[in-house]
Amino acid sequence: MAQALARRRRHYEAPYWPGFVDAMAQLLLVITFLLSVFIVAQFLLAREISGQDSALGQLRSQIAELTQLLALEKSAKSELELNLSTLGDDLNEEKAKSANLALQLEGENAKGESAGTTITGLRTQLDEEKQISSEALAKVELLNQQLAALRRQIATLNGLLADAESRSKTDQAQIIDLGKRLNSALAQRVQELTRYRSEFFGRLRKILSQRSDILVVGDRFVFQSEVLFPTGSADIQPAGLLEMDKLASAVKELEAEIPPDIAWVLRVDGHTDNVPIRAAFKSNWELSSARAIAVVNYLISQGVNPKHLVAAGFGEFQPLDPGDSEDAKTRNRRIELKLTER
Repeated sequence: MAQALARRRRHYEAPYWPGFVDAMAQLLLVITFLLSVFIVAQFLLAREISGQDSALGQLRSQIAELTQLLALEKSAKSELELNLSTLGDDLNEEKAKSANLALQLEGENAKGESAGTTITGLRTQLDEEKQISSEALAKVELLNQQLAALRRQIATLNGLLADAESRSKTDQAQIIDLGKRLNSALAQRVQELTRYRSEFFGRLRKILSQRSDILVVGDRFVFQSEVLFPTGSADIQPAGLLEMDKLASAVKELEAEIPPDIAWVLRVDGHTDNVPIRAAFKSNWELSSARAIAVVNYLISQGVNPKHLVAAGFGEFQPLDPGDSEDAKTRNRRIELKLTER
């Protein structure tokens, strides 16, 4: 019986539920459709409103432009009316002048002969005014001709200036090119002189390497003064002459090797210590210069070309050692040799 009741309950309940679901589904579809239609309508309406706003903005812009044009036209009209009024006043003034002239003419006619004389005078003045006007026109024409000639001269000068600027640019380019060539040539000469200087000092090192009182300082050979000169003297002593002979031989070999187009000199610098001189020389300047000149003269006597020699005296003002000891003073008393460009 329970099973029969269950079957009967299912028999009565089953048909209603599917129908309810279908009804609800259809209702949802209708609502969805209505919402879609509403959204599309809202979109179209918003676009239409936006288009109307844009058209309204364009109309407002056109109205503003037309307003400006109308204001300009009103201003132009006011100016024309003012000009017209001014011309009317001028016309009235001219009419008044004509009336006055007519009255004067009538008065002159009434005077008879005196009027005739006055008219003749007026005609004469008129002729003079015409002549003056002709002269003025001639002067204006002359000025115009002079102005035209001046303009032609200015055009010619402008052409000459342009040509000069063009030539100046060309010359400037040539100068720059020549400068580059000159710098290149000078650099080449300096390199060649540097090579010969290295060879020269290499030979001197070999020749004078056995002496400890002859030093190499940078690009200079340094002879202590005691090697060449007695104290306070500028006369080369016999032991120093032997060293000078070696130096002269090396310089003459160098002269034979360096091309004649390279300008070079062997600079002989004399230096002393800071002790005041008490000999035949008035100052250390004179002693240092005399010693440098003595070395140069001896090299010349041994066959060195004088144009390749320079003598200079520095006194005590270029010390190697700033100290005041005896060793410092000994180092500062020296003869320096430097091969350099002239």
